[in-house]
Amino acid sequence: MNKKHILIACGTGVATSTVVSMRVQEELAKHQINATVEQCKVAELPAKITGADLVVTTTSYESDQIPVIRALSFLTGIGMDEDIAKIIEIMK
Repeated sequence: MNKKHILIACGTGVATSTVVSMRVQEELAKHQINATVEQCKVAELPAKITGADLVVTTTSYESDQIPVIRALSFLTGIGMDEDIAKIIEIMK
């Protein structure tokens, strides 16, 4: 199975992306999905998106190339299960 690549992006690539990244990694491990999770700034996404399979962001971003999930739920707790299910489905 090919290793998947997920970009986790927030405004600075540090604070909120760290929270989301940790939770995404936990969920991938639970579902035995082999993936690299990389944190970055939203401004870096255009340069990093090639070769990635999914973008998970806490801010506004759109792509015609790959799926993007806006995951404010990881910060609020509201709708997080649905966002996790989307991420797992895309990564399978």
